[in-house]
Amino acid sequence: MPEPSSPPPRAPEPEAVAAAPAAAPDGPAAAIGRDGTAAPPSIAEAVGGPLGIAESALPAALFVGVYTLGGRDTTVAAIVAVAVGAVLTAARLLRRQTPQFAISGLVGIALAGFIVSRTGRAEDFFLPGLLTNVAYAAAYLVSILVRWPLMGLVIESLSGDPTGWRKDPARVRLYSRVSWIWVGLFALRLAVQLPLYLAGALVALGVARVAMGIPLFALGIWLTWLVVKRAAPAPAAPAAPAAP
Repeated sequence: MPEPSSPPPRAPEPEAVAAAPAAAPDGPAAAIGRDGTAAPPSIAEAVGGPLGIAESALPAALFVGVYTLGGRDTTVAAIVAVAVGAVLTAARLLRRQTPQFAISGLVGIALAGFIVSRTGRAEDFFLPGLLTNVAYAAAYLVSILVRWPLMGLVIESLSGDPTGWRKDPARVRLYSRVSWIWVGLFALRLAVQLPLYLAGALVALGVARVAMGIPLFALGIWLTWLVVKRAAPAPAAPAAPAAP
């Protein structure tokens, strides 16, 4: 506990959380709200606008559609998915938007296509995504257990002092609660999608991948913003004017 003469523990302002950098829907290092405001986050902005939504859903949906309707040819389906991913990445580059997440998404799609070309199993297109969710869930869980919750590093990196918050037990607890949100999100994806993958239920797996991509990511962003906003201190009341 802080000494009586010490200032009370301070949660981050929602405005600071609002400025967090955007990320792909597979990861929570994302825009938690509008820049410089305490308004709820814009889902479209948080996922990168229409291009971000398309990058998240379209390649997987097309892979399943082409494979199912096009004679169950994994090679053709993978080529279509990778080609669409490349077009979306090029569109982001032409619009001079941050290419980091589009390129990382394209690499993931290309890796998925390569795995499918080697195994011949259509459901293996979703294997990199499943492994990514395992990695994220494990990383966030371990960070909580060692009292270095990753969401603290993500949010507080905006202040230029990404580790100073660890001196404040209240903020460590806050960021642990926020990090648990994302552990639950990734675990939920695995709980639904892994059995479908093991059963070879490609269409159901594709539907689950799309349905649990942007919508679940947006829910995680909103819950993160809500928890941080509630922990932020209320603004101080203006001082009364001096008597004449």
